[in-house]
Amino acid sequence: MKVLEKISGFFGKYMAIIVLAVAALALFVPGSCLWIQTSWVNYLLMIVMFGMGLTLKLEDFKLVFTRPKDIIIGCVAQFAIMPLLAWLLGVTFRLDAALLAGVVLVGTCPGGTSSNVITYLSGGDVALSVGMTSVNTLLAPILTPAITYLLLRTQVQVDIMSMFLSIIKVVIIPIALGFILNKLFGCLTQKLVKVLPCVSVIAICLIVASVVSHNAEKILTTGAIVFVVVILHNLLGYACGLGLGKVLRLNVPKCKALSVEIGMQNSGLATSLAGTAFPELAMATVPGAIFSVWHNISGAILANIFNRWKDGEKAE
Repeated sequence: MKVLEKISGFFGKYMAIIVLAVAALALFVPGSCLWIQTSWVNYLLMIVMFGMGLTLKLEDFKLVFTRPKDIIIGCVAQFAIMPLLAWLLGVTFRLDAALLAGVVLVGTCPGGTSSNVITYLSGGDVALSVGMTSVNTLLAPILTPAITYLLLRTQVQVDIMSMFLSIIKVVIIPIALGFILNKLFGCLTQKLVKVLPCVSVIAICLIVASVVSHNAEKILTTGAIVFVVVILHNLLGYACGLGLGKVLRLNVPKCKALSVEIGMQNSGLATSLAGTAFPELAMATVPGAIFSVWHNISGAILANIFNRWKDGEKAE
């Protein structure tokens, strides 16, 4: 078990580098990853969400009642800032309908489990991060399809019901199962949690490899524009989260958690939903795939920067 824990620790520490290497392989040598079917993406994402459920406790949800103001700020910011930024960037850079749909989907999805890890590495408020991720994820079946429809209804046809059912199946049910198992068999699940980083990173790498390899030609032909939009979307999310925290006079750990939670999205879910909601728009999966790679890299860099910023100091 200790060997597995060490391997898991290695995967967690070097997640950004591993994901980047896998993405580069899938992009420039797509034939090496084509064996990973796109139909596997939902199941791989379910594994990641199940792992998230195993880490949740009732105490994580008590935060909603003990610190409702913080959670409400995180939820409103998550589902207002990132979708609006996505739409504005897409329109500003004149993305075609498929890429615009993909970028907006990334924006309307909740934060991913990576945000909790990066918040921890940043010295941020981990309890707040987990609370925001949990609540935002539970709200996603309603808010993600609704906001996507509001922003894209004039550009593309949005299948709201398919998105709703897909989020329930891929996100809510696996998390609920993990949560229940953790409640019933806490001693066993606490041992499993120690190797979850390894499982999650492998699942994320397989998702990235599948989507990138099957869309390698499309990604290369879109030019730099989609990369610019995805990177700006992520960085502006960090900046807006940090700025909002400073305006509301939140303490340093809360500012860090808010910044990371808003900037990092569940891009794997966005990739999955793109295939469900926009089956006729193949390119809609591309922004989510690029975001999956980029936000792990930027998150690791941000954690290094934030870790030097202690409570009582001003943010540079």
